[in-house]
Amino acid sequence: MLVVDEESAGQRLDNFLLRHLKGVPKTHVYRVIRSGEVRVNKGRAAADTRVQPGDAIRVPPVRLPERPAAAPAPAREFPVLFEDDHLLAIAKPAGVAVHGGSGVSSGVIEQLRQARPQARFLELVHRLDKETSGVLLLARKRSALTALQDQFRARDTGKTYLALVWGAWPARLKVIDLPLHKSLDAMGERQVRVVSPASEDGRRSITLVRSVQPAGSCSLLEVSLKTGRTHQIRVHLAHSGHPIVGDPKYGDFARNRELARGPLRFARMFLHALELAFDHPASGERITLRAELPAECATLLAALEPA
Repeated sequence: MLVVDEESAGQRLDNFLLRHLKGVPKTHVYRVIRSGEVRVNKGRAAADTRVQPGDAIRVPPVRLPERPAAAPAPAREFPVLFEDDHLLAIAKPAGVAVHGGSGVSSGVIEQLRQARPQARFLELVHRLDKETSGVLLLARKRSALTALQDQFRARDTGKTYLALVWGAWPARLKVIDLPLHKSLDAMGERQVRVVSPASEDGRRSITLVRSVQPAGSCSLLEVSLKTGRTHQIRVHLAHSGHPIVGDPKYGDFARNRELARGPLRFARMFLHALELAFDHPASGERITLRAELPAECATLLAALEPA
């Protein structure tokens, strides 16, 4: 029996179990959740159930493999965009997960906690994909975490991304309103796809797109979200026929490989969380934070500009 502590408040059930059942295969964790063997307060629960302090979670007997203790996460600081007693905002680089798990030994949160051992509280407010760079918000107080997560759930925040996609973006396509369905493959990895509006499995997903400039055989887009589904931008843009440059999951793998091996050596996904707007959890002041485009993305854009 596991009991949810204050530190885990609001965490998804699957992530909570993966954190506590280290060494248990991810596929097994998802299997026991789907089968109903995992109970939260004596009731069945889905993988995306948000756990709360004091929740009693019953887990069936699992056999943990014997293995040496994992090395502590390396201490690392990241460029700070904003910091006070309530929150911390950083510019996350591409290629760094926001937290450990799924074959990643550590991420931003573990590395920051190692770098700041004096911090009494430090939690992720939201997430960015490992391959995405840009503004990432963390809470330094539980009250701030709760208030900010409420804003994210209510869509009271403003998020703007820059994405470079293959091909010429059609100027008329400004709104993508297509339902998305999330599932797990045999390895327990998330897969997201567009489904029919009539499908019971789909969740309405709305992405707003503005073409910023052509860039050679690509287009630079400014993208904002009306909903915040997993991989929403990546799947919507790929489904439109214009996948994000460098996307390792939904992209054009042949062109990505050619770009990574060519003279430009661009080997990341060109999706950048440019701006994040929210109300300060203590003062109520509207704050807009901006993370400038990373150097490798700016260099690629300059090289792709039409002559």
